Amino acid sequence: MKYIVITKKHLMIFCSCFLASIIAIICSVGVLANSDRKLPIYCVDTEEKKIALSFDAAWGNDDTQTLIDTLAEYDAKATFFVVGAWVDKYPESVKALSDAGHQVMNHSNTHPYMTKINATQKIDEINACNKKIFEVTGVTPTLFRPPYGDYDNATIEAVENLGMYTVQWDVDSLDWKENATADSICKRVTSKVKNGSIVLFHNDADHTPAALPNILKCLKDEGYEFVFISDLILKENYEIKHDGTQCKIEKDGE
Repeated sequence: MKYIVITKKHLMIFCSCFLASIIAIICSVGVLANSDRKLPIYCVDTEEKKIALSFDAAWGNDDTQTLIDTLAEYDAKATFFVVGAWVDKYPESVKALSDAGHQVMNHSNTHPYMTKINATQKIDEINACNKKIFEVTGVTPTLFRPPYGDYDNATIEAVENLGMYTVQWDVDSLDWKENATADSICKRVTSKVKNGSIVLFHNDADHTPAALPNILKCLKDEGYEFVFISDLILKENYEIKHDGTQCKIEKDGE
């Protein structure tokens, strides 16, 4: 008889990502029901073959250096969203990410549900994480990804008031799933990516290091360029459609 061993790491990643998926579905339904709802940026409307790779770092750290090495091998840029508590535990990895030329962005300080804390706490979560990242990298983050994909108007407004952008994803690698394999991760990502996509991975999912080389090779062979999220998104004259696509607002005469 075979037994499935579920480690603490597996459980934490599963719970976090499962909840993120549920919240994303609920948020999508809410968007259709409430046109006044503010939205993060899920992807960008562009004719250029540019996509952004992103990794969330909140728990473990076993594979971070492997990811750095693989990205370097394929000359690929990536955006890492880190939790402040993760910066406290692994400052050397945060510095390694920055020194390798990747962007280190904000994933909150303690990984809370942003909709369950008040306005002051939202600001404190973001500012505390920004401070920790700046102390290690010398760069203040301009992007925020809410933990669990959990956001509301007040969250996005808090981010905007800090001069930052709230970012989600339109392609979820599902690398956190217990039954994920390197092959399933690769097939899922490469089949769903399109111009302007933002792809979600996790820095400590079991099979991401094995899946990443094939993903990078396949997408490069298809002509995609890997860019930072901050370079992919529009900074002005834009709107966000109901599905989270950020689009340029054409001015009269253009």
